[in-house]
Amino acid sequence: MLLSTKRMMKYTVEAADGTVGHVDSLFFDQQRWIVRYLVVDIGLWLPGRRVLLAPSSADRPDGLRRILPVQLTRQQVKDSPDIDLQKPVSRDMEMLLHQHYDLQPYWTSAAGPADPIGAPYGPAAPDMIAPDETQQTAGEKSLESQDPNLKNIKEAMGYDIHAKDGHIGHVKDFIVDQVAWVIRYGVVDTGTWLPGREVLIPVDWITQIDWENLEVRVDVDKDAVKHSPEFDPEAPVNREYEMRLYDYYGRPKYWE
Repeated sequence: MLLSTKRMMKYTVEAADGTVGHVDSLFFDQQRWIVRYLVVDIGLWLPGRRVLLAPSSADRPDGLRRILPVQLTRQQVKDSPDIDLQKPVSRDMEMLLHQHYDLQPYWTSAAGPADPIGAPYGPAAPDMIAPDETQQTAGEKSLESQDPNLKNIKEAMGYDIHAKDGHIGHVKDFIVDQVAWVIRYGVVDTGTWLPGREVLIPVDWITQIDWENLEVRVDVDKDAVKHSPEFDPEAPVNREYEMRLYDYYGRPKYWE
């Protein structure tokens, strides 16, 4: 299921015993485009608070009612560690979250050799919650000390997008695969260059995100973008459209 992040940010988050808030944003691994956390605003219930939830806690979203069910209780969410969105998500914060929700840390070898897309989390092994310092290998310590390098998806909204031969517009949105919890596409508003037109660019074709200068660079030509299949933000992104898009560019499809 492919869904606009802006549309998902309006979804109500329903725990097993009631509403907890709504999706406010996403934190993603900027190297692999995996969604690591949902940012949930619980301000109507607990004023001023936002919490991070692992995608593995979410069930299939209800698009008609705009509801995202989660396999948690309101008490679990209430007791979640506080998060300061003005600061980067640190590894220490991630460890607190994984301990609280009893999740297997995705950055450990026990999470799987490839950290497979579609299964960024799994049930926590008892000895992974609070490992004995004397039993950790140098590699495990290194992984635990690494900066997770996560980015808030909202940061990239509005960034200028440059093709190989010039400016083509700005980032309007992203499209997320809610089965694999991977960002698949960036939505490009072509602005004054092609007024009233939006196109999709697979994130695999992004060669650089310049966070300081608020720019994104993609490995396509302006002429190719100009004639690419037009994207209708009111229509679902289905496999038929994806096939037309990849066939037009003549590039390998991510599902093959």
